[in-house]
Amino acid sequence: MSASSSAKSSALMVSGKLHRVRKGHAKRFVGTPPVAPEPARRPARLAVMLALAHKIQQAIDRGAVRDRAEVARRFGLTRARVTQLLDLRLLAPDIQEQVLFAESVDGVEPLGEKAVRAVICSMNWGQQQRTAAVLARQGAEKGVGEAVKLARSLKKA
Repeated sequence: MSASSSAKSSALMVSGKLHRVRKGHAKRFVGTPPVAPEPARRPARLAVMLALAHKIQQAIDRGAVRDRAEVARRFGLTRARVTQLLDLRLLAPDIQEQVLFAESVDGVEPLGEKAVRAVICSMNWGQQQRTAAVLARQGAEKGVGEAVKLARSLKKA
């Protein structure tokens, strides 16, 4: 028997699917496809800020802190930022509820603070709800300009 024929007979043929898996710089092959991880869910950043605003106001009402300036000093924020946080409480109750139940999935925030500030500009809750509806239709980030325009036009009316 020649050397070439013995090499052919000892060769092993395997068929199937292999999946390449990377972890850092290492690469390996596995027989089963990797399972996609469950998306990371957490409360939206805006929901946390709204909850903090309610806690700050409760502390002021209880007398635990004297005023917004003292809150700003304790948290290392400016008084303007504390006012922005506390202004979130001016949203209509149903909008606040939607914000509090909002979730960030894999780090993607459902709505931005800038867009919500456009809703806060509306003086009454009916106008806020109409402005919030515009945001919901157009997307939180895309609809900021439209929401601001709508809020201003509703104020004039």
